[in-house]
Amino acid sequence: NPVTTINYDLPQEGTVRLIIYDVMGREVTRLVNGFTPAGYHSVRWDAKNQMGESVSAGVYFYHLQSGKFIKTQKMVLLK
Repeated sequence: NPVTTINYDLPQEGTVRLIIYDVMGREVTRLVNGFTPAGYHSVRWDAKNQMGESVSAGVYFYHLQSGKFIKTQKMVLLK
């Protein structure tokens, strides 16, 4: 089963959103959505959508936002 780990470091506590989108911009799942303490964090995505269903191979993006910081990164899911 495919799994990817997304690592991020927060210099200070705050609200974090980490969302996976498909190539069409549709939300697949939310991995983090709320208050997160400062420090280093690792989040695993098991290639499943919000309903727990496996997603197709293809291109996905993770979108990480905390305060004014925003990062979007492309991922390729191979099966």
